Amino acid sequence: MQVDELVVVAEYNSAVEAEMAKSILACAGICAQIESEYMTTLYPGVIRARLVVNGRDYQQARTLLRLRD
Repeated sequence: MQVDELVVVAEYNSAVEAEMAKSILACAGICAQIESEYMTTLYPGVIRARLVVNGRDYQQARTLLRLRD
């Protein structure tokens, strides 16, 4: 798998929300990672969990998660 630049597709207030979004993307074959997952658990509401994907998957991921730019 070729890795392009990783871009943040969305930010969530909790790791649970980020994991749910990651699962949606995984079902569509999009590999995603969660940044700051553990820090979000330690500092809820202060640090947000960031969901990142390969740049080439950005638009499809936003569409699947029903996010608007």
